[in-house]
Amino acid sequence: MFLIYFAILLIIPIWAQMKVRNAYGKYSKVASSSGMSGAQVARKILDDNGLFDVTIEEVKGKLTDHYDPRTKTVRLSSDNYHGHSLAGTAVAAHEVGHAIQDAEDYAFLRFRHALVPVANLGSNFSFIIILAGLLLYQSNLILLGIIFMSAAVLFQVVTLPVEFNASSRAMNQVVALGVIRNDEERDTKKVLDAAALTYVAAALVAVMELLRFILIFVGMNRD
Repeated sequence: MFLIYFAILLIIPIWAQMKVRNAYGKYSKVASSSGMSGAQVARKILDDNGLFDVTIEEVKGKLTDHYDPRTKTVRLSSDNYHGHSLAGTAVAAHEVGHAIQDAEDYAFLRFRHALVPVANLGSNFSFIIILAGLLLYQSNLILLGIIFMSAAVLFQVVTLPVEFNASSRAMNQVVALGVIRNDEERDTKKVLDAAALTYVAAALVAVMELLRFILIFVGMNRD
């Protein structure tokens, strides 16, 4: 039973990563009809939303794209920064979606930012505390570890609406601004949906792990 459980925990993230890599790999070879690079797409959306203070930078790596709210910077991986693909357009628009969320004080984004310190503690120490509780057969330690882990899991769960909302904003922007044609909407959405799967997988695995330790804790108290 445990082997099946751990196999599921392993398979879900791998499957999600394969989906996003396949979608990105496929549509990174499909040129956008606008001929705009990812950097140009990002700049166009930012300017149209009055976010002239948000900068765009190139960052090394593949699929390392992100928005940094501390410096108000959209960072795009080299392929997406310079490339003219549908995949690059989708990723650039998605990261700008986070910049728009930041400018509008999107509630879930603010909540996620507030959770970062506690979530980091949970990620770093929860397993150590739970393992100590299991080895020493101390249910109180396991409970403490579960509390720490809950913060990290909550962060994963709150990330879902943040990412889905950013993707929704991205689609609205590229369509409204004419960055993509109507016949490109479906393929652009496939890239965004595949990327969202990685967050869904991460949240699902985190929740499953939390439930497993909760059941262990309940079982120990029954004994």
